[in-house]
Amino acid sequence: QVQLVESGGGWVQYGGSLALSCAASGSSFIFMSMGWYRQAPGKQRELVAVISSAGTTQYADSVKGRFTISRDNAKNTVFLQMNSLEPEDTAVYYCHASAFLEGTRQSNDYWGQGTQVTVSS
Repeated sequence: QVQLVESGGGWVQYGGSLALSCAASGSSFIFMSMGWYRQAPGKQRELVAVISSAGTTQYADSVKGRFTISRDNAKNTVFLQMNSLEPEDTAVYYCHASAFLEGTRQSNDYWGQGTQVTVSS
């Protein structure tokens, strides 16, 4: 089975920086896209950034130029460097991975448990 373990997050003041990481494990699984979503209180979960196994990235407009996503394919780990944080970035951040079992073509979505990011004004 696939497991996503997140680390990082916490509290920071306006304009500060935080880094998140997410390590994926799962014997015989191939990880395709990996990324981060977030959910603020009373709002729907939204895409923050995603990166393919080839390194192609996609960002939400609200974080472009401030957040950087990267990954280490050898360790199945994805990172999110968050700079110039704003109170509007306050949310629970969830790691996401799309993966399939070797020898199959059926991919599934997997989620981490979430980590809180709080930005004070």
